[in-house]
Amino acid sequence: MAKVGIVMGSDSDMPVMAKAADMLEKLGVDYEMTIISAHREPDIFYEYAKGAEAKGIKVIIAGAGMAAHLPGMCAAIFPMPVIGIPMHTTSLGGRDSLYSIVQMPTGIPVATVAINGGANAGILAAKILATSDPELLQRLKEYSEEMKEQVVEKDAKLKKVGYKNYM
Repeated sequence: MAKVGIVMGSDSDMPVMAKAADMLEKLGVDYEMTIISAHREPDIFYEYAKGAEAKGIKVIIAGAGMAAHLPGMCAAIFPMPVIGIPMHTTSLGGRDSLYSIVQMPTGIPVATVAINGGANAGILAAKILATSDPELLQRLKEYSEEMKEQVVEKDAKLKKVGYKNYM
């Protein structure tokens, strides 16, 4: 059963949202992914957000660009955590999306990651779930250790070849 719902308003968001899915897969977290528009199909969107809890969803990751209503509307309906991913836009570089997502009214919080921050959204969803899942918590600790080892390896390479020959 999916524990994380990944929703986006358009297939153009897929490259960013796929990074969230990839992280969840790496960490062994079940998810479902849906394209749904809060503006173009409000009835279908409402049914998704209203029914997500009954389907076993514990966290929703919602990506949105421009007006960026999808994460906030999910948070207004879904009673558990929502993570918003602001999408980069051509007009304002994603700042419009970012501001729309982070400026939610009191009582309707949306945890927000960086513009196009799909991977971090997946990690944050896993960390939320790990508060009640010791096995997932262990996988997150192992992932952190992998990242540390990568930095140590890069530093060793730098020291071996010297700064000028590194790249």
